[in-house]
Amino acid sequence: MEKRPFLTAEWRKLAMANYVIDPSLLAPYLPYKTEPDLWNGKCYVSLVGFRFLNTRLKGYSIPFHQNFEEINLRFYVTYKSGNEQKRGVCFIKEIVPRPALTFVANTIYKENYVTLPTKHEWVRDKDSLQVVYGWKNKGSWDSFSVTANGFARDIEAGGDEEFITEHYWGYTRLGNKVTSEYQVAHPRWQVYPIKDHAINVQFEKLYGKQFGVLDELQPESVMLAEGSAISVLGAAKI
Repeated sequence: MEKRPFLTAEWRKLAMANYVIDPSLLAPYLPYKTEPDLWNGKCYVSLVGFRFLNTRLKGYSIPFHQNFEEINLRFYVTYKSGNEQKRGVCFIKEIVPRPALTFVANTIYKENYVTLPTKHEWVRDKDSLQVVYGWKNKGSWDSFSVTANGFARDIEAGGDEEFITEHYWGYTRLGNKVTSEYQVAHPRWQVYPIKDHAINVQFEKLYGKQFGVLDELQPESVMLAEGSAISVLGAAKI
């Protein structure tokens, strides 16, 4: 029997900054039975900011919790299930602005959500689009902004944009021998060609000492995906 979606929403204007790091930094976060998913031999973590819109839990719209920002730091894994190689995402930390969102995500999916003040700005003019996400951590605001061409294009096959965006599973470390798996369904996205970006983030302050290396690094690439409607199916243990 096909699983019914636990959550439906739209994910829109996904800004992504992709950093190459030593995969050993991710070992404490790697879920059981998964392996790092490398791109051209490189291990990536991505800072991602986007908007949830029209959010529904099991078909119900919760007042004041339909539209909000999320900012997360994630990395990429694979899991072999029979003859199928599933490509997925794991999260270091996910930021949302409302405690109820954090409670549901941490309780149902055992993710590492935290509640912080957030804000966003989308500004479109004749031929460009600016997208800004901000979050307040320990008294100061971090921000991630991109300026892009205002016209989205299809993602080219075989490139880094496809690698970053085409992961349709989520994996969470529940213990040394237990992993949570859930599926995220959405169509193939379009992306906006990037003109410029600015990242003002205190990574060590937010994510811990092991990720302080990101304070000294420049991203290997920066992307802006339009996003789409999405469905998150119920979790299972592996």
